Amino acid sequence: MIIYNAKIVPVTGKNIKKGFIETENGKIKSIGDMADMPRKPKKDDIDASGLTAYPAFIDAHCHIGVFANGYGFEGDDGNEETDPATPQLRAIDAVNPMDYCFTEAAKGGIGTVVTGMGSANPIGGTFIAMKTWGSKRIDRRVIKNPVAMKMALGENPKSVYHEKEETPTTRMATAAVIRENLFKTKRYMEEMAEYEKTKGTDDETGRPDYDIKCEALIPVLNREIKVHFHCHRADDIFTAVRIAEEFNLDYVLIHATEGGLIADELDKGTQCVIGPVFGDRCKPELMNADIANGKKLADNGMEIAICTDHPENPIQYLPSMAGLAMRGGLSEKQALEAITINPARFCGIENRVGSLEIGKDADIVLFSGAFYDISKTPEIVIMNGEVI
Repeated sequence: MIIYNAKIVPVTGKNIKKGFIETENGKIKSIGDMADMPRKPKKDDIDASGLTAYPAFIDAHCHIGVFANGYGFEGDDGNEETDPATPQLRAIDAVNPMDYCFTEAAKGGIGTVVTGMGSANPIGGTFIAMKTWGSKRIDRRVIKNPVAMKMALGENPKSVYHEKEETPTTRMATAAVIRENLFKTKRYMEEMAEYEKTKGTDDETGRPDYDIKCEALIPVLNREIKVHFHCHRADDIFTAVRIAEEFNLDYVLIHATEGGLIADELDKGTQCVIGPVFGDRCKPELMNADIANGKKLADNGMEIAICTDHPENPIQYLPSMAGLAMRGGLSEKQALEAITINPARFCGIENRVGSLEIGKDADIVLFSGAFYDISKTPEIVIMNGEVI
């Protein structure tokens, strides 16, 4: 299939005023100016005159399919509130790929989501990156699993366990739960290494008892997956940084609501997923929520992605969240990158999604106007090379 006569915004390359995108077997085969189109249009090709082609958008942090649409308790699988440290939990075992919100996301131009558990627990478990459209079997829609380990700071763990009169009920205890499990995993790794070193010798040490929590945290300490730190308030952001530095973790700051207030104190290049950009200040740690947060962070050298935090904001309105961030001062280019290539890079999936390039997945959205225009929805959505 060829899409032709389109204005093309590849994100990582120069815009094409009038060009074509050729797809084959779900991938982008070629892309360029109309003068270079490899053949004449056929019946099944798409004349995109008057339309602008963008890569399908990426929501960098949400809970789609985990807090299922309209189900109440029966569909609420986002928080295992029986243990504050559950790194062994996997979002893939909770996501309902038949949740109608996936259809709404895809038709709204969101092609990929990073989804997983909520923030009740200091250590929640692993997130996945997956397509919003495709097989009814989630395993066939996953792009990367695991993509990150979820850890949470601030009010949410406090609130959950305060009601139970269990640890943690303070920010100190929340950080301590995280540290305890990371230290235990370090010791577990050392004991396992010593066992492997001495196995079969007179000095053989005992193999440590299997620990599912430590096993789940080994990729975190080995920097094979990032930690996604849920943090809103400035001091919680710094606690995330402190723990990451203490254990040499690769990390992303999720929400970073007060990040703009302390941007000059953060290392340049720190990856921040901001959002929800729109919503009420429903709890104390959101009291300084500001649509200019993204600009303040970007101006100080942070890398920015934007999320809906679905179901906090309905996921199909991700482009509108980018528009609101523009109202707060982000440029159009920055806002587009924040819902395409930046989240792809944060998650290590930029080889497949996040821009229009040869060899990447043919996930393409075509608008009759700007992607951030709240009055516009995609005219055409193509996922894996097929019009949906």
